[in-house]
Amino acid sequence: MGHQEHRQAAATQTAAIPCAVLTMSDSRTEATDESGRYICTALTQAGHNVVQYAVVRDEPAQIVEMVRRFAAEGCKVIITNGGTGIARRDSTFEAIDALLEKRLPGFGELFRMLSFAEIGPAAMLSRATAGIFGRTLIFCLPGSPNAVQLGMNRLILPELAHLVWETVR
Repeated sequence: MGHQEHRQAAATQTAAIPCAVLTMSDSRTEATDESGRYICTALTQAGHNVVQYAVVRDEPAQIVEMVRRFAAEGCKVIITNGGTGIARRDSTFEAIDALLEKRLPGFGELFRMLSFAEIGPAAMLSRATAGIFGRTLIFCLPGSPNAVQLGMNRLILPELAHLVWETVR
């Protein structure tokens, strides 16, 4: 079966994917989380169900706890934002990477390539990543609204049904 056939099969078998959105921030709240709200809205508009949403501090133990909980509750996709840079407090990458059983290095590579076209060499500071934990796909995006829009619109949403289908079949 070729790529197009996979995408067609995925589209018919993975409607309304149960998703979670997790924002890591030491300063944002649910009321000020523009990036998290954007992810929730984009997923809903694409026909998926956002069944969990939370804002937590950029603390590895809190991040791991929430990811494990969301996965155990049946979320097939968890999209995080924030904590993917190189500042001392940025710990999302390490927390999530330790959980991943399979990595999707192409996601981070493509994200940085697309970011480079928009922001130049500063794109190398992003540690956007993706992979699989159990039967749950996890995407880690930077916290900036522009980065979230780029990742959602150019990478995640166009391929989400296919990716989920590949993890559950």
